[in-house]
Amino acid sequence: MKIHFSDFFDVPASVVNAYGAFNISLINDIPVFIDPFLIFNSKKKAYKRLHDEIIDYVRFLRDESASEAPSPGLLKNWYYFPEVKENWLGYSKQGNSGSGLGKSFATSLHQNLGSLFSDFGKERITRGSHLEKLCLVKDGVGRDNISDFTTNLIKGFLCEYTQKFAELHLDKRHTREFAVTHASFNRGTKSWETRRYRLPSHNRKFVLLTPRDILTKDEAWINKTDMIGDFDDIAASISNQQIRDQINHYFLSQLPRDPKKKEIDSAVAKTFLKFPDLIDFYIRHKEDNGSAAVALSNEKMKASEDAFVKNVAKLSEDLKDIGFYEERGDTLAESHRRVEYLKKVIENNDGYRIFYIRGKPVQRESDLQLMFKLTWYAAAEDVNAEVNNGRGPVDFKISRGSSDSTLVEFKLASNSKLKQNLENQVAIYEAANQTRNSIKVILWTGQPFVDIRLP
Repeated sequence: MKIHFSDFFDVPASVVNAYGAFNISLINDIPVFIDPFLIFNSKKKAYKRLHDEIIDYVRFLRDESASEAPSPGLLKNWYYFPEVKENWLGYSKQGNSGSGLGKSFATSLHQNLGSLFSDFGKERITRGSHLEKLCLVKDGVGRDNISDFTTNLIKGFLCEYTQKFAELHLDKRHTREFAVTHASFNRGTKSWETRRYRLPSHNRKFVLLTPRDILTKDEAWINKTDMIGDFDDIAASISNQQIRDQINHYFLSQLPRDPKKKEIDSAVAKTFLKFPDLIDFYIRHKEDNGSAAVALSNEKMKASEDAFVKNVAKLSEDLKDIGFYEERGDTLAESHRRVEYLKKVIENNDGYRIFYIRGKPVQRESDLQLMFKLTWYAAAEDVNAEVNNGRGPVDFKISRGSSDSTLVEFKLASNSKLKQNLENQVAIYEAANQTRNSIKVILWTGQPFVDIRLP
């Protein structure tokens, strides 16, 4: 079954793993991303040079932000980046396409560098500069933006990394030469250059591998949630009592009577804006605990590999053995039979183990739905995830032409809104998608059990 990079390019998964790369799927994005702190914290010389190049580019943007506002053309050239969809990492529900970095990101980052972070690259408290700093306080630059920005800034490195793997392990029939845009920044001309690489080719598009040791899941090590939550400890770590008292006085002045959590978090954010050095104290604390970042990332990546690589491969093989991929017919009958196959594997063939990640049951429906998508893909019909036709997104729409379509909803029994969804929501989806065919699949991870509901 062809699901992952190793399947499509006829190379053992063990070879991909030994090279240090994450064995991506070429069916759908896997929800992991590059954490720039892992590049900074690494002892590898190549990574240290790479992080220096990242910071050097942001310094260039900082210097340019101090001069006159750049023209719309220059702003677009320096700040606008398409999503690097060729690495097949991220949070796309369908395939590997994302929105990239456009005007909102460009404007926010330019303003931040010209004001709050005008000292970027000249920090006194931290051991180094960090791209993530740009998304800690100001609105408009979030976690996904930093991930996309980082990936674009190291795209040339990823091309070289993948090209080397292709030279060592891939048959030439699986590769071709590509012109890759935004591969290198020329400081002399202040512009991004296109370079050529021989890379793995899939559907006439190139594919990029990413080193596993710079990837994580959910949150980057330096993140706004932790910074807000650690405010008390950060403020208490300030040795100068006068400054510490000023910080606490300002913070308390921003609180209403009987504040709720949201109001406390807002007051904390305002205090960080008022005293920007606090941000650097938080980052220094994260630097000092860099080994924990590596350990946490490694744990998250093992869980992701178990769920979306090992378990999905095992599930697809089990389903193949009992005829899952041989089913054909109208989409309702075919979808129903396939879900029955899935039920059989889970209940009778110990398939339920696949939905346990490192000893714990799948917690998020989004993970369950992605596992479903990766194993269903081989069908001849069109399988679309999170289809939204105006009344909210349905999990999957299986279609074969305009007159034959079936909606499939995958839900965890632990979902607090399960009853509401079963009673009302799918009927709304059916009307919006102009079909009366739907299947509701409930996965209960308390013990092997799958329920199938037909209208």
